[in-house]
Amino acid sequence: MATHLVQKSGQSTWYVRMAVPADVRKAFGGKTKLIKTTGTSNKAEAMDKRLPILAQWKADIRAAREQGMEAREQWRPKLAEVSLTLEKQVDDRLLEAVKSQHKGKSGTPAEVMARIELHKERIVELLMYAQALEDEGAEDLVERIKTHITTRLMAHLSQEPASLLDGVQASAEIVRDALSQVAKQSFSLTPTEAIEANEIMYTPTSYKPVSPITAPRLAAFRSYRVKSGVADKTIDQQESKLKKLSGYLRDQGSPLTRATVAAWLDTMSLSSKTKAQYLLAGSTFWQWAIKHDTHWRSDYSEKDSPFTGQELPKVRAKDKAESARKAFTTEEIESLYAAAKLSGNDTLCDLIMLGSYTGCRIEEIAQLREDSIITVEGIRTFKISDSKTVAGIREIPIHPSLAEVVDRLIDKSTDGFLLPSSSGNKYGIRSDPHSKAFSRLKTAQGFGSRHVFHSVRAMVVTLLVRAGVPGPTVANIVGHETGLVTFDVYDEGASPKQKQAALSNLDFNFNC
Repeated sequence: MATHLVQKSGQSTWYVRMAVPADVRKAFGGKTKLIKTTGTSNKAEAMDKRLPILAQWKADIRAAREQGMEAREQWRPKLAEVSLTLEKQVDDRLLEAVKSQHKGKSGTPAEVMARIELHKERIVELLMYAQALEDEGAEDLVERIKTHITTRLMAHLSQEPASLLDGVQASAEIVRDALSQVAKQSFSLTPTEAIEANEIMYTPTSYKPVSPITAPRLAAFRSYRVKSGVADKTIDQQESKLKKLSGYLRDQGSPLTRATVAAWLDTMSLSSKTKAQYLLAGSTFWQWAIKHDTHWRSDYSEKDSPFTGQELPKVRAKDKAESARKAFTTEEIESLYAAAKLSGNDTLCDLIMLGSYTGCRIEEIAQLREDSIITVEGIRTFKISDSKTVAGIREIPIHPSLAEVVDRLIDKSTDGFLLPSSSGNKYGIRSDPHSKAFSRLKTAQGFGSRHVFHSVRAMVVTLLVRAGVPGPTVANIVGHETGLVTFDVYDEGASPKQKQAALSNLDFNFNC
C-alpha cells in the first residue's frame, strides 16, 4: 500500500506526493503530480501529517470530477442556444433574400456581393466560435475548420447557386454541420450523442431544457453540508424540496427564474410558512452553488437569486391567533395522565410527568440517561447537555414529585436511557414513538391540532410566570434566551436553589 511519502535528494524532510489523474489535470493547472511538505523528518510523524493533506487532495479531485460532469452535461443547452441564434440569423437573411429575390441564375451584382458577404460573416462567426471552444480546452478546432469547413464553403461559393435564397439555405446547412462537428469534438460525444447533437442543431426546439439542479450538484451540496455538521434530517428535508423543484423545471422545460419559482409555489396547496421553508431550501442551495460551483457561478453570478423577493400570502392576525398552539391547563394535563394510566401505558405516564415538572422538549426527555443526573450545590439535577439551541443546554433541579419516578426508571433501564424507546428513526430521534403515542392519546381525548406535546412546555412556562417567577429564571429552566444582552450574555443565570424554588410552584394530581 502506497504511503505517498517521499524525500527529496539530500533532504531529510518527508513530503507528501500524489499523481493527478489525467482527467482532472486541467483543474489543477496541468500538474501531473501534487507535492507538499509535512514539515518533519520523523517518518512516523509524517505518516500522521500526510492524512489530512491526502484527504484534501482527494476531495479536490472528487470536486473537479463533479465539476467536469456538470460541464459535460452542458453541451445540449449550449448547442441549442447556438442553434436558436443561428436559426434567427438565417430567418433574417432569408427574409432579406425573399425581398430582393432575382430570377436570374446568379442574381444581380448586388445580390452576388450580398451572398459573398453573408458567407464571409458565417466563416468569421464559425472561426470565432471554434476559437472560444479551443480556449475551453478543445484542440486544433480552428485549424481543422480552416482547412476543412472553409474549403467546403468556398467550393459551394464557386457553384454559384441559382438564387440568393438558395445560397443562404446552403451556407446555413454547412454552418450547422460545422457546429455539430465542433460540439462532437469539444464534448467528446458518443455516436448516439452526435446524432442527437445534429438533431438539436437542425431543430433546436427538439431540445427541452433540463433542470440545473442536477443529481451531481445535489450530491456535492449534500457532501458539503455533511462536512459542515448540518443535521441529517435538515439535509434530507431540504434536498427533498430541491428535488421537487428540479422535477418541476424538468417537466415544464423551464429555466430557473423568479417567475418559474413563483409558478412552482402556486402549484402547491401549502401554508405560507411551509412555502417559506421551500424558499429557504432554494436560497441555501443557491448560496452554496454561487460560492462552490464554478459552472453555476458562470451561469448565474450576474443574476439575482430567484428565491428572494417572492411574495407569499400574508396570514391575517386573526387566522394566526386561531391556529396558534395552546398551552394545556393543569386540569387538562391531569386528565391526559389519567387516560394514559387507564390504558396501561406507563411510559406515556412517565413522559407526561417528566414534561410537566421540567418543561423539557420531548426529545430532551427521551435523551435523558442515568448519567444525565448530577448533583449541583447539593441538589439532584437533570443535566441537559444537548439541545436545539445554546440556551437549551442547562441544568434543571429534579422536582420532589419526580424523585421516585427517576429512581424507578434508572433501576428498570436496560440501555442507560430513562425512557425506553422502540424508535427506528434513521435520524436517531428517540422521541418519535413517544410523540406518536401522545398524539393518539390527546386526539382520543378530544384535543385538536392546536394541542401537542409542546403544549406541556407552554403550560409550565405559563404556570411559572403566573406564580410570580422572574422571567429570566423561567428562561433558565426551559432553555430560552431572553433577548436581552444583560441576561443572555453577562448573567450566569439562576442558582440551583432559585430554580428549585421556582419549580416548587408546579403541583399536579398524578396519583389517580
